[in-house]
Amino acid sequence: MATGIPDMQRGDLRSRVGSLQQFAGVRRLVLDDGPERGVAVLELSTGGGLDFWVMADRGLDIGMLRWRGMPVAWQSPQGFMHPALGHVEGDGGRGFARMLSGFLCTCGLDGVRQPVDGRPLHGRLAMVPARVSTAAAMWDLPVPVLRVEGECVQYRQGGENLRLHRVIEAVIGGSEIRLTDTVTNDGDQPQPHDLLYHFNLGYPSIGPGTTVEQAGAIWVGPIDLPDPAPPPPILCMPAGTQRAPIVLRTPLADGSLFCLSMTIQTETLPWVQLWRDLRPGCGLLAIEPCSSQWLPGGLSAPVPALAPGESRRYGLHFVFHRETVAGKADHGCRMPG
Repeated sequence: MATGIPDMQRGDLRSRVGSLQQFAGVRRLVLDDGPERGVAVLELSTGGGLDFWVMADRGLDIGMLRWRGMPVAWQSPQGFMHPALGHVEGDGGRGFARMLSGFLCTCGLDGVRQPVDGRPLHGRLAMVPARVSTAAAMWDLPVPVLRVEGECVQYRQGGENLRLHRVIEAVIGGSEIRLTDTVTNDGDQPQPHDLLYHFNLGYPSIGPGTTVEQAGAIWVGPIDLPDPAPPPPILCMPAGTQRAPIVLRTPLADGSLFCLSMTIQTETLPWVQLWRDLRPGCGLLAIEPCSSQWLPGGLSAPVPALAPGESRRYGLHFVFHRETVAGKADHGCRMPG
């Protein structure tokens, strides 16, 4: 990560504000209306145009996300439902579809994709409240960051005992996020383990002409939005071995491009799924790094189990930026045409 504080030393910044929280920081909030009532949120603002929520009561996932004031994350009409209202086993094991909302919904920990062997669609993690150990601005680091750290436990007596340790860091003054997860089997038996990161993009971060590509190969697009056609089949691609970033590009009204670059740790996330529902009233494009290959019928290829005490590490890095045409400065958000 490179420092995001431009043209000034940290001492200069301290001399210009009454509180560094004015520039960047983390706040603890509790939502207080409708199905979101009581949901604990950590609000991060980097001071570099990146503002987002970490959902402490929903698996330490990322909910609302804006870059330079532009909405990036897709949200459902339910918003960010309280976990007590969510029933993953409902709707024939497909209750996850009622809870999907926000920039990131993490799926697992013991299984992902379609319900099988008593496991619901995309697992149970997304509605597990976290124990938060850190939520602070780390100004004294060589590269100052906002940091959230905590753990979620998925446990069943006589069954799994899996623990997710998550660290989210965002560069102060910048527009990038680094997410590091470690999943540990705290049980005394080998445990099936699978993980899928359900990243959800919505208008205006996607729009007419949006593409998703890696190393110059276009995986999706250019899209239409809205598109009345039924959602196409899921596309599952090898993530590669060189950690080449996956790049989403969306044309904006001024001729520039909104860009999201995603770099993943391919040793443990060797596959990327792409799924979309661009019909009127939805407008959702999902990029989904995952540990297992998609199989016909929405099943998952086998992944090595975690031995007792074994851990597996996952890493993702996101950069939000703009590509401008020659001679045109980058002055912030413009809505797509």
